[in-house]
Amino acid sequence: MNANNRSDQELLSEFKEGSNAAMEVLIKRHERRVYTYILLMVHNSHLADDLMQETFVKAIKSLRGGKYSESNRFQSWLLRIAHNLVIDYFRQKSHYREVSNEEYGVDLLNTPRFSEMNAEQRMVYERVIAEIRMMVDGLPPSQREVVMLRYYADLSFKEIADITNVSINTALGRMRYALINLKKVVKEKNLCLEY
Repeated sequence: MNANNRSDQELLSEFKEGSNAAMEVLIKRHERRVYTYILLMVHNSHLADDLMQETFVKAIKSLRGGKYSESNRFQSWLLRIAHNLVIDYFRQKSHYREVSNEEYGVDLLNTPRFSEMNAEQRMVYERVIAEIRMMVDGLPPSQREVVMLRYYADLSFKEIADITNVSINTALGRMRYALINLKKVVKEKNLCLEY
């Protein structure tokens, strides 16, 4: 059977039996989501690359040390490791956010719809994306994290709860307060977020 058709659990079993090829398949399968999550948190592609590699190194060490529970969903477990590394990074730097020119570019605007826009539509779209991102960045860290995981990383509230180590109700509550805060900012600043 082709390794790409095997489940994560099957590949993990093969890795534990000594198959490095199984781990290569797992890395290829999950690296994009791990990288995207980290990039959304750190806003720096080089740092995201480093932290992604560190995530997989830590995961491999943990697997070899028997620290992975079969009851966990492998992807959620990887994202939890990535989350902890991001938190550790920011603790070491003693600030939560780095500013980078890369944060408002390619990934958000590289869509088929964007390529069909004329110059005026593109300018309006870029302004709306920048305003939304500034509003999200202005949220308290716990609310910002839930918004980014839900809307940018497309994770379920269960996955968000697992990654952030809170209950689903807490994750939902943070999202609720984030949306209330975002609506309040839109109303206070009389923003038009249509394009």
